[in-house]
Amino acid sequence: MAKKTYQLETVSCPSCIAKIEGMLKTISGITESQVLFNSSRVKVSYDEKEIASERIKEKIISLGYNVLGEK
Repeated sequence: MAKKTYQLETVSCPSCIAKIEGMLKTISGITESQVLFNSSRVKVSYDEKEIASERIKEKIISLGYNVLGEK
C-alpha cells in the first residue's frame, strides 16, 4: 500500500472537490482518497500493484486540474 499527496493549483469551489473525489472513487486500486479544499491537496492511498502514481496524476489532470507537485 502506498500513499501520495498531490499539490494542485488552487481549487476554487466545493463542486471541484466533489468532481475529483467522485473520479478517484471509480479508480480500481485506490483504497482511500481525500481532497483538502483549504490547501488544494489530494491525499490518496492506493495499491501499487493495481495502479501507478503517474496514472492517478494523469486522471486528475484529465479533469482539468494541474498537478504542481507530489510527495
